[in-house]
Amino acid sequence: MKLSPRDAGRYFAKPDPDRAGILIYGADAMRVALKRQELIAALVGPTGEEEMRLTRLPAAEVRKDPALLLDALKARGFFPGPRVVFVEEATDQLAKPATTALAEWQKGDAQLVVTAGQLTAKSALRKLFEGHPSAYAAGIYDDPPGREEIEGLLKKAGLAQIEPEAMTDLGALAREIDPGDFRQTLEKLSLYKLGDNSAVTSDEVAACAPATIEAETDDILNIAAEGRLSEIGPVMRKLEGQGVQPVGLTIAATRHFRLLHAASNDPGGAAAGLSRARPPVFGPRRDRMARQAQSWGTHKLESALGMLTDTDLQLRSAGQIAPAMALVERTLIRIAMLGRK
Repeated sequence: MKLSPRDAGRYFAKPDPDRAGILIYGADAMRVALKRQELIAALVGPTGEEEMRLTRLPAAEVRKDPALLLDALKARGFFPGPRVVFVEEATDQLAKPATTALAEWQKGDAQLVVTAGQLTAKSALRKLFEGHPSAYAAGIYDDPPGREEIEGLLKKAGLAQIEPEAMTDLGALAREIDPGDFRQTLEKLSLYKLGDNSAVTSDEVAACAPATIEAETDDILNIAAEGRLSEIGPVMRKLEGQGVQPVGLTIAATRHFRLLHAASNDPGGAAAGLSRARPPVFGPRRDRMARQAQSWGTHKLESALGMLTDTDLQLRSAGQIAPAMALVERTLIRIAMLGRK
């Protein structure tokens, strides 16, 4: 049977121990691994591996000796409780031994959990699990977790109360970072709130969120947008020493000021415009950029974007003579001066 993404999420959290098995497949190995970990933990519990109720079989070993799979499903352990046989990195070459194993499977045998990479609709392995009356197939796609899944992850992390704005910020964060980093963020948030029963706030989400690539240049962009002229030189020297490239810095600055421009023209206000951006801007960064957008105004922001476009063209010009980083620094100084007028 084929599981839809919504049904799959619910099944991973509360699987049926009397099923013969499940195939979890997808292009993103991290997402597949996280779902597999969740499912196996729900089936065998926290002590399952210690009690030898979890058997791991590399697909390569099963290909060499197909009987291993059926033997593992039928084996009986010393400890009571549900058992799982986990086969990882499977391909269609596992279809034949898996067909035999599932045909011989009986209630009380171990449940078969198979993970694989991206499989087409014609895949023999997919057809086997989708067509079996007591097995499931679940495709894991690159879609970010929805609200229901995020709420489930929060509950597991012990975070029962969360402000609506903080939930919106977590949804935005889930679209920006990979699922492993998102779960680590929730773990950090859980530790941050340990012993604190108050609702999670946007500031706390931002404090626990991982730094992104853009965060490396946020300082200089905020300095320029806020007209802090005297700070531009020292920070530019620091960025240059860290290997930040002039073109990359110009692109980041252009993106920052385009966001400000869109926010300043949003009918719902600057903060609403930043929340609707893709990816959304959230937490203290959103509040700070909203203040910048309000102080600049549309006309000056268009002028700043014109300066950045000219700088980008100069950097990419074959006849460029001036040092590239100095050219970017001069532009940021001019922008900071414009913002102070």
